[in-house]
Amino acid sequence: MAIWLDHRSKVIVQGMTGTEGRKHTNRMLMFGTRVVAGVTPGKGGQSVTFEEDPIPVFNTVREAKHATGANVSCVFVPPPFAKQAVMDAIDAGIELVVVITEGIPVKDTAEFRAAAEEKGVRLIGPNCPGLISPGRSNVGIIPPNIARSGHIGLVSKSGTLTYQMMFELGDIGFSSCIGIGGDPIVGTTHIDALRAFEADPDTELIVMIGEIGGDAEERAADFIKANVTKPVVG
Repeated sequence: MAIWLDHRSKVIVQGMTGTEGRKHTNRMLMFGTRVVAGVTPGKGGQSVTFEEDPIPVFNTVREAKHATGANVSCVFVPPPFAKQAVMDAIDAGIELVVVITEGIPVKDTAEFRAAAEEKGVRLIGPNCPGLISPGRSNVGIIPPNIARSGHIGLVSKSGTLTYQMMFELGDIGFSSCIGIGGDPIVGTTHIDALRAFEADPDTELIVMIGEIGGDAEERAADFIKANVTKPVVG
């Protein structure tokens, strides 16, 4: 098993027609991620071809979800338009929204995080590398060639240290790796990931990485003492 993302996940890429969206969609597809649609307002009806497979583009997430049954969205949309893109995914009923975009105003993040919480949507990011369940699916910008399947659950505030830890422990392997992002407000916290890894039967050990600033790590430590039975290394 894995947390929040597996081989059954159907992924929409918001901003797939842009340079970054196209590049990382190609990487996700090469890993085996089931990318089923792109969303770019005003470009509905077009398609983007990767290798020999065209992927349809829709104007809205609601249209894309209706046509494909997607349950995950990955957001590669510039900061001025990111809030509306995330709200589009939340309002459409997408279960997991991964926001890669950096530089989103804190006020915007606060608003779409509140909307996600109200509707029960799992939000990861913003300003994060995403989520990977090795051997199953990869949503975001995590390099797939450093990921192997195993039984370590990794949650990290730092994107760079996410990659470094995956490389260093690659011979052991991971159930899932999550980069939660380092912005002042994020959709998923260390505690959220710890709770999910504790409940995941495929995760035997948890690695947690923080960054300077804030008290998220201290709160996570208190949560671990009270609620986590699996070994945690931080």
